Amino acid sequence: MLKIGILGAARVAPMAIVEPAARREDVEIVAIAAARPGKAEAFARAHNIPRFYRSYEDVIEDSEVDLIYNALPPHSHARFSILALEAGKHVLCEKPFAMSGPEARTMVAAGRRCGRRIIEAFHDRYHPIFLYLVELVGSGRLGRISSLKGVFNHSIGPDGGEFRHIPEFGGGALMDLGCYPVHWCRSLLNEEPSIVAARCKMSDTGVDEEMNAWLRFPSGVTAEIETRMSPSWDMHARFEVAAEHGTVILINSLLPHRGHSVLETINGKFREFTIAGSTTFDYQLDAIVTAIRSGSPVPTEGTDPIGNMDTIDAIYQAAGVMRDGVEQLIS
Repeated sequence: MLKIGILGAARVAPMAIVEPAARREDVEIVAIAAARPGKAEAFARAHNIPRFYRSYEDVIEDSEVDLIYNALPPHSHARFSILALEAGKHVLCEKPFAMSGPEARTMVAAGRRCGRRIIEAFHDRYHPIFLYLVELVGSGRLGRISSLKGVFNHSIGPDGGEFRHIPEFGGGALMDLGCYPVHWCRSLLNEEPSIVAARCKMSDTGVDEEMNAWLRFPSGVTAEIETRMSPSWDMHARFEVAAEHGTVILINSLLPHRGHSVLETINGKFREFTIAGSTTFDYQLDAIVTAIRSGSPVPTEGTDPIGNMDTIDAIYQAAGVMRDGVEQLIS
């Protein structure tokens, strides 16, 4: 039985870890902590979690916990993930993994030093839709890829102390939303890009509210990243692949269980279809349980989170953004 402790009563936690765990017989959520008084207790009672704490350290020190799910804002990812690793726990860390590439390296190094797994929670990477795209590209049926475009737009307002609008907490459209399209492109090509150009629109709260970036990969493939959290944008996630023999567009492969489409044209033949499956979070948890038991690798650990944060750093640098809470100057 894999026993999980949660750091932070985040909105994402029920669908990301609590509900998938409840659908399994070999996983149990046993503890949660939240900084706000009463929040951990309310969350625990709502989801039948036996123990709740005011201190994140108490969850980390809980002797029954095998895996920590770090759902805290990005500025707390490194500190508490490293504490968990040093306490002998594995870690599933929410995206974005860290505040910067150097911080990501420190976290990954801590996992290696402690002999424990630290995995970034890019849940969509584990769903059959993305696996289908990887298989399609690898098969050669599309031919040589020429360009990619990843879009993730979702309105996120600054009300209620929303951390995504607080620079020193790791806020910003690229950090919270754009990290996904960056990951789609890197994961599909298995290459690390250089940044051709980037431009952004800053919000009154001091974070990037909109970001566009243009990338080039060593293979010659170009990519465009578009991400916006302005109030006027409805949620929309799309990944476009243009290649020698056709195109593939994934619409909402991010949360396909809420409705998605695959639009595929190969050698002039078009088809639109869906791929049946459970939630992305179910596949992610299954991969983690298997990896911890068998020692097998997963695609969102090791150098992968470092590469994603390095790319995010480079996009900010190209856009001329200086980020609070990040040690190096980005100008």
